Amino acid sequence: MRITQGTFSFLPELTDAEISLQIDYALREGWSCSVEFTDDPHPRNTYWDMWGLPMFDLRDAAGVLQEVNACRKAYPQHYIKVNAFDSVRGFETMRMSFIVNRPAVEPGFRLERAEAQGRVQRYSMKTYASDRPAGERYPSSQ
Repeated sequence: MRITQGTFSFLPELTDAEISLQIDYALREGWSCSVEFTDDPHPRNTYWDMWGLPMFDLRDAAGVLQEVNACRKAYPQHYIKVNAFDSVRGFETMRMSFIVNRPAVEPGFRLERAEAQGRVQRYSMKTYASDRPAGERYPSSQ
């Protein structure tokens, strides 16, 4: 199951050249870029681990792509995304976020049902990957 979160999530994987074009766009708009990674892609998991610090003063896409590639090397079987943050007063929010790396196999989610008081049914989604401990959720491609 392909995880579809963020901008461009329904498109085929972006090449590094296409990623650079998106980063260039974000930098031209004055947005700051950051790189994050996780092995728990649940849609409500908004707290991915940061790779380094946000690049507030960076104005060259090559610098951001260098950090993306370093993160890919360290975590080849994790989800990695690039975020573009707009710090303009009144916005101060993420303007763009897109996945730039995925594990070789994406096992997907299951729907869990729980009985509640009376005849109420409560549903939740759980990733199959989270059955394993953090750091061991996706097998190494080596």
